[in-house]
Amino acid sequence: MKFGIIGTGMIAHFHAKAIAAMENGTLHSCYNRNADRAKAFAEEYGIKACESIEEFLADPELEIVTIGTPSGTHMEPAIEAMAAGKHVICEKPLEVTPEKINQMIEASEAHQVTLSAILNRRFNKSVSYLREAVKQDRFGTLSLVEASIKWFRTQEYYDSAGWRGTWALDGGGALMNQSIHIIDQLIYIVGPIKRLTASMACLAHENIEVEDTAVAILEFENGARGVIQGSTACYSASGHKAEVNICGSEGSAFLADEHFKAWDFKEAAPADDYVRKHLMETEGGEALGANDPTKINFTGHQKNFEEIVSAITEGRKCSVDAHEARKAVDVICAIYKSAQHNGEWITLK
Repeated sequence: MKFGIIGTGMIAHFHAKAIAAMENGTLHSCYNRNADRAKAFAEEYGIKACESIEEFLADPELEIVTIGTPSGTHMEPAIEAMAAGKHVICEKPLEVTPEKINQMIEASEAHQVTLSAILNRRFNKSVSYLREAVKQDRFGTLSLVEASIKWFRTQEYYDSAGWRGTWALDGGGALMNQSIHIIDQLIYIVGPIKRLTASMACLAHENIEVEDTAVAILEFENGARGVIQGSTACYSASGHKAEVNICGSEGSAFLADEHFKAWDFKEAAPADDYVRKHLMETEGGEALGANDPTKINFTGHQKNFEEIVSAITEGRKCSVDAHEARKAVDVICAIYKSAQHNGEWITLK
């Protein structure tokens, strides 16, 4: 299928590289309000640059539109693209409020096209093993779980673009921008959150509206207790890896980026040999995106795109559709609401 990209910033380059690596998709065109940037992007990837959104969406060869604009600007181009009969993939977050996402879902249903998101960390092989272990009840009674994102962003990072660190366009700070993939992993693996209480602050940065540090205490529907801690104020020369840690009465597993720090169960299973041979953490290795957002690979994006194309081709529900993408946004917005109301317990629907 033929892809077109809206936006030509850093994330658009990840999209372009991932699409180029696919077997079931090709990059066809791009659009940016800045015509010079669109032209330069098009020349780099050997594709067509469009001078207007109307020209871009009127192209009958274009089938899927990916959106890589600032987070709080996803809804309008997504709805325009779906109205033109195009399938849409939005970079995380799908949008910055559940209300905006609901409008996008209504448009996708009205125009009978697929609306999906980039949830690329779901496609790590280690995540599939961890989720399967939970489904097989290998942990026994789930007790304590955690999403930990101790990253660092310089003041220059926030100063580099006017939309960074704003509620309207960034949708939040360390949680909505940097931590959302790990929060998505946690609820994808453990299940829905029943209620939470939270605290947040901006501790180490200036001239931003949003948090650079947040903590939430969670109660899951399955009874487990948990914590989300996310920050862009945790300095490290090499960066701290993002972690999802799961503990229960019969097992514990600690995942750091794409490899396990611990894989320890009371009862052995056939999967254990593969995990210990191929998916355990070794010495060294740079944390993915912890200090530098450009230091991530596009493998997860590629698999994400391939899943969406396969779902469209096969006429089935996509595993990273808008309903799935809304879950992490629901949780993050509940954390913000709690923190803004002095730690009030918020029940998620």
